[in-house]
Amino acid sequence: MRHPRIIIASVSLAALAAAGGITAAAAGASSMSTPSAAQSSAATVHTAQANVAGKTETILVNGRGLPLYYYRPDTATKSFVTGELAQVWPPLTSPAPTGAGVSGHVTVLNDVNGKQVTYNGHPLYTFADDHADQVTGQGVQNFFVATPSLASLTSHSSAASTTPAPSSGYGY
Repeated sequence: MRHPRIIIASVSLAALAAAGGITAAAAGASSMSTPSAAQSSAATVHTAQANVAGKTETILVNGRGLPLYYYRPDTATKSFVTGELAQVWPPLTSPAPTGAGVSGHVTVLNDVNGKQVTYNGHPLYTFADDHADQVTGQGVQNFFVATPSLASLTSHSSAASTTPAPSSGYGY
């Protein structure tokens, strides 16, 4: 069974994109009011405060402030998010990703999604239902919000085997 908000969000995003209503400059322009905000917004991956399941947490976000997620079944060498799933959970891609305010490793995985950005080996995604500073995909379809303390994913294991099941709903 599909989540009704996911379907609606997918249709809405497709209509906006087709009409030319979504641009990276428009989405990120309002958050760049200070030099430090401008510098972190230019980074592919940076940190921000967001409400996650009723608690304020430091999470990873993209350059437009959208929360970033990891998918539990992924490995350090393969993303399993393709087709329709990738339309709802768009992979974060960049030929030369940068990080600001993060202690983990921001790199690229050349895979089915192109040059997908990874954090500590975890391929990263956004969620079609999210807006800047809004986390709505936590725990949905085996996706969990990425945090600066996300454990490293090795090439011989999946996130499911290296990250314990969250007892509080958090994937870290």
